Amino acid sequence: MPPTAPPVGLVLLLILGAAEGNLSRDVSQPTTSDETVVAGGTVVLKCQVEDPDDSSLQWSNPAQQTLYFGEKRALRDNRIQLERSTPNELTISISDVVLSDEGEYTCSIFTMPVRTAKALVTVLGIPQKPQIFGHEQPIDEEKIARLTCRSSGSKPAAQLRWKKGNKELKAEGTEVVEDSNGKTFTVSSRVEFRVTKEDNDAEVTCTVDHESLQNSERSTTQKLQVHYKPTAKIEPHPQYPREGEKLQLQCDGQGNPVPQEFLWEKEGSDAPLQLSSDSILIFPFLNKSDSGTYICTATSSMGSVIAKYNLDVSDASPVPSTSSTYHAVIGGVVAVIVFLLLSLLIVLGHYLIRHKGTYLTHEAKGSDDAPDADTAIINAEGGQAGGDDKKEYFI
Repeated sequence: MPPTAPPVGLVLLLILGAAEGNLSRDVSQPTTSDETVVAGGTVVLKCQVEDPDDSSLQWSNPAQQTLYFGEKRALRDNRIQLERSTPNELTISISDVVLSDEGEYTCSIFTMPVRTAKALVTVLGIPQKPQIFGHEQPIDEEKIARLTCRSSGSKPAAQLRWKKGNKELKAEGTEVVEDSNGKTFTVSSRVEFRVTKEDNDAEVTCTVDHESLQNSERSTTQKLQVHYKPTAKIEPHPQYPREGEKLQLQCDGQGNPVPQEFLWEKEGSDAPLQLSSDSILIFPFLNKSDSGTYICTATSSMGSVIAKYNLDVSDASPVPSTSSTYHAVIGGVVAVIVFLLLSLLIVLGHYLIRHKGTYLTHEAKGSDDAPDADTAIINAEGGQAGGDDKKEYFI
């Protein structure tokens, strides 16, 4: 089914209404906008008009004091500066804004009649760094910690939140009080929780959230001090005591506060061995009779704890050490080297015996019986030709 055209009367009515709206719009009416600024910052106020009708624009403060008339300064306040002045626009800025600058500013144009526009300036009060109270004294374990966080100077009132370590804490209550200047507020928040020994040195943080901080944070962190019962254990030095050696038994006491008194006793003995602030029991020269169970009682303001150690004195025979093992290895290597050298000498001697040296000598027979030297030479020459060779063997 084809769409039907609207009635002619309705079209004429809409055209007449639009024309009446255009005629009723005041082109000489100035326009402004509300502004929000953080205390200490700068706010810019802009006033615009479509048809100034040969008139000038003017800005005035909440006390109706003229700030600027056109480009002319009217109030001697160096914080207020002219940013732009044209027949259609008057823009000024106010720096180092304070809380008293808050209010309605008026832009006027002196036509017939005078036309005005309002701009509401809201000044945000920056909250001070929060403070935490209630942590000054240590808290005993299993007791309730009650902490208060407080921040002043915020406008509007700030929000406070708590954390212990990385865990959020739920506030028990929040209080908002107006400051003496009648403009800003002081906010207080309380939190309560039961503490344990694990909370000792835990960090508790209070953070203030406020739109004036512009996505930054202001926070304060304090460490908790928790008093808890002591613990103790006995450590021997050396670890494996032997007869004739010196031994120290150390009673290692932990806690907050740390133990300040140590009582040493031997099980089965009536008299205590030692009572002092010294946690070490010394045996200058161990005997077999020192064997037994020793008891250390460590005491602090939070109570006492007992630790036991069973001492078994071993014989005085030396225990192979790393040094003696090292020496044994060196001795074995030297023995192997000596054995190899002796073996080499034996093989070399056997080889020389198997390969004997042979030397020939030519001694003339009968030369020993000659009466003089000449006869001996003659006899030797004659004997050399026909004599047998003599052989000498040398090893």
